[in-house]
Amino acid sequence: MLIGKYTHDLDPKKRLTLPSKWRQDLGKKVVVTNGLDSSLFIFSVKEWENVAVKLSQGGFGNKDTRDFNRFILGNAFETDVDAAGRIVIPDTLKHFAKLSGKVVLAGMHSRVELWDETAWNTFTTKVSGEADVLAGKLSDLGIL
Repeated sequence: MLIGKYTHDLDPKKRLTLPSKWRQDLGKKVVVTNGLDSSLFIFSVKEWENVAVKLSQGGFGNKDTRDFNRFILGNAFETDVDAAGRIVIPDTLKHFAKLSGKVVLAGMHSRVELWDETAWNTFTTKVSGEADVLAGKLSDLGIL
């Protein structure tokens, strides 16, 4: 299970070390793609296959479905995890998420979100002030 938060450096060669605790779950190859809120999503290949199937089941008749599929599927890259547990972040994704220097990897159960550290800190500060309201909304939906 991919949970927790880790701060790492994105090196000058755009390599990022995955937390050792997650490497077995992620496997020898991962898929990195555009995420939401200016983050990137990292999936194991197995989980990516599940996501891709769900997205493709939406068909292509609906413009919103086409647009979202282009955003997620069209920007996905499969990359190897090297012997040191590192992956390379493609330039297009690095620029999309405005990654440089310190980054945060946040485990979201079945995926990892990759954030610029400053963007993550801004996001968490905002959400921590709204946590009670969000919990209430989730409770109304029967989730909490």
